[in-house]
Amino acid sequence: MKAIAAEIVSADVDALVLPHGGVLRELYLPSAEAEALKRRSASLPQWTLNQRQLCDLELLLNGGFSPLQGFLGRADYDRVVADMRLADGTLWPIPITLDVDEAFAANLPDGAQISLNDIQGTPLAVLTVDDVYFPDRVAEARAVFGTTDRTHPGVAELLDRTGPVYLGGRLQGIQSPPHYDFTTLRHSPRHLREWFRQHGWHRIVAFQTRNPMHRAHRELTLRAAEQVGAKLLIQPSVGRTKPGDVDHYTRVRCYRALLEHYPKDHATLSLLPLAMRMGGPREALWHAIIRKNFGASHFIVGRDHAGPGNDADGRPFYEPYAAQDLLAEHEKELGIRIVPFPAMVYAANRDTYLPQTEVSELDEVRDISGTELRRRLHSGEAIPEWFTFPDVVKILRERHPAHAPQGYALFFTGLSGSGKSTLAQAVLARLLETGSRPVTVLDGDEVRRHLSKGLGFSREDRDANITRIGYVASEVVRHGGIAICAPIAPYAGARIEARQLVQSHGRFVEIHVSTPLEVCESRDRKGLYAAARAGKIKGFTGIDDPYETPVSPELRVDTSQVTVAEAAERVCEWLRSQALA
Repeated sequence: MKAIAAEIVSADVDALVLPHGGVLRELYLPSAEAEALKRRSASLPQWTLNQRQLCDLELLLNGGFSPLQGFLGRADYDRVVADMRLADGTLWPIPITLDVDEAFAANLPDGAQISLNDIQGTPLAVLTVDDVYFPDRVAEARAVFGTTDRTHPGVAELLDRTGPVYLGGRLQGIQSPPHYDFTTLRHSPRHLREWFRQHGWHRIVAFQTRNPMHRAHRELTLRAAEQVGAKLLIQPSVGRTKPGDVDHYTRVRCYRALLEHYPKDHATLSLLPLAMRMGGPREALWHAIIRKNFGASHFIVGRDHAGPGNDADGRPFYEPYAAQDLLAEHEKELGIRIVPFPAMVYAANRDTYLPQTEVSELDEVRDISGTELRRRLHSGEAIPEWFTFPDVVKILRERHPAHAPQGYALFFTGLSGSGKSTLAQAVLARLLETGSRPVTVLDGDEVRRHLSKGLGFSREDRDANITRIGYVASEVVRHGGIAICAPIAPYAGARIEARQLVQSHGRFVEIHVSTPLEVCESRDRKGLYAAARAGKIKGFTGIDDPYETPVSPELRVDTSQVTVAEAAERVCEWLRSQALA
């Protein structure tokens, strides 16, 4: 089916009553008022939105997050966290908050207005601040995600990279965030509803995804649509998804190819600028509300919907069908019908896909995991047509050509004097001795002298230093190179952020150089530990500032127990076991 035309223009209307219940609220001002506010915004306090905040703002302004009219104040936030409801009792499961740092919040007068800008400084909206509050983010993690395990990407984001102060208040929209990719596939709720009306689509079942779609997904969505007599809306999240996911550019190309394999005029594609939290059942409920706002009458909920995988102990964060159970409990109130569906599996003896619940003991079930698919792409091994379509394979192979060396970052972390820089140099020598791949070394001291010149040693500056290292390493990895990083990196949150930056393009290998503190002190040629013990240096890692020990690094090496050569061989042996060296 043809892509939805994006040129349908919406009127400047604040609210539209939805046919399935509720109100669609758009927060953009009429053009003349928006232009006047844009001029005035230059005199207001300025806040630059991060990626999550930018995605949230777009869906607040265009009505995708209806009935919200701004970022949550304290009363709404508390009730959402505790009961999945706004203060007035309206069902809403995920806190939509604007987090800032204490310094910014401290300078805001009562009733302040602030300009919310993109990274280029373009004003997108003005927030009238009604509430400034300090949330209990640990309690939020337990309630919303059901865990405080930082292996969960939503928890890591909340606890380690979210500002300590939340601002609540109503928004006035100036303009939508600009997008330069797939512009004909990006639509507001009003655009999409108007397109459905023009094409006579009255029953629409929506499908959420953050991964490429293959034959199993086609079979699932076709059967779900046929089951309820509806047309199909494929609406993938293209904001922020899980670290390590296939980039949205490649995914959208795959979705467009897959559309050609649906019956004519049966399915269409629209992109959702959603910053996923990977919040399992709560997130599934949230996804359903958003799809109702975009005009869907039905919503497909599959196995482990919006689940992030396993926790630090290898157990799934959420039960496989917990999302289906939660949505069934609230279906009448939601205003959108839920279509629960089991996973689809391929039965080779029947040469067909079946719901997992219909498989018998006699069936020969076959599957290709994401890990196995990546291996086949890398090796050039055939990918069978029962798994996916040749035109989808072609796109994936263009993005992941066979035998192309995968970039990776070796991230050595440990106390000062632990031996991480020496070990990094030894590993560098081994890699260059046996191969010809480009290697970039980002040593802590060298980075401080050049890339992070001017940064101090406050927690914020130390985090900024690691973020810079992570960014440079991610660019090296993106181009198929090897980055060797050797900072102290004392804080878990900054290490997680560096991991996420790198994993967008390749592998991140955390190596904890776990040499004990007393050994590190005994090696201290510069006298830094002695100065810190005497109080002459403040905030020294391991003395009066903590080193947060990595919980599950890929490798752990104690250089007081093995020689540098032996430690380097352990690292290289691990790289060989992973086909990285």
